[in-house]
Amino acid sequence: MANFQNYSKYYDLLYKDKNYKEEVDYIIQVLKEFDSSAKNILELGSGSGSHAYFLSQNGFNITGIERSQSMVQESLQKKILNFKPIQADITDFEVNQEFDAVISLFHVISYLTHNDSLINCLRLVHKHLKPHGIFLFDFWYTPAVYSLKPETRIKRLEDESISVVRIAESTVHTLTNIVDVNFEVHIQDKKTSQTEVLKELHPMRHFSIPELDLLAKIAGFEILKSEEFLTKNEPSENTWGVCLILRKK
Repeated sequence: MANFQNYSKYYDLLYKDKNYKEEVDYIIQVLKEFDSSAKNILELGSGSGSHAYFLSQNGFNITGIERSQSMVQESLQKKILNFKPIQADITDFEVNQEFDAVISLFHVISYLTHNDSLINCLRLVHKHLKPHGIFLFDFWYTPAVYSLKPETRIKRLEDESISVVRIAESTVHTLTNIVDVNFEVHIQDKKTSQTEVLKELHPMRHFSIPELDLLAKIAGFEILKSEEFLTKNEPSENTWGVCLILRKK
């Protein structure tokens, strides 16, 4: 898959309303609860470096794993202190370092649509964590996917040079717990009025807690906590994004 390869240059505009600072504040709260001494973080799916920026502002050292070379380049242009992005797949990477904690946000884990891929990722996280290190990630929650159901969404944004319209339409595959999200992005140059249309397919897997508990145990983890991302509420059928906190055994 080449997710974000084509429109990575428009990624920050598409998500300029996303509150990365609030999400990083939440991460720091979780780390303080389970490992207050954590300073060195490995981020899976580091994207354009927006989480890393706020983590670095709070004294953390971050190494990022990002599959898209263009996203890595976007993050490098930001010159984020104490942040080193590496182009690699989160199911196949090697960093010669043990980390205090590993994080993966914005449902990156839901891109791992096969058990083997997720187990490979979990085992690599286990390998790169210090003893009893923490792995924090969010994911699409199965009860909410079937209760709320994916909707067609249209997002419009612009800056001084371009306007962007993104259409997201979804197809649910109940036998595999996968939702195919079809993105169609229309980018218009304001100066020339020329329009470019990009299309990408993003298969997303949703998970139940017992399902992840089994896979985590296979890879050598125990679940410390599951909660609604940001709010810390108990997950429900209205909770699309759940955060799972694992500890290396």
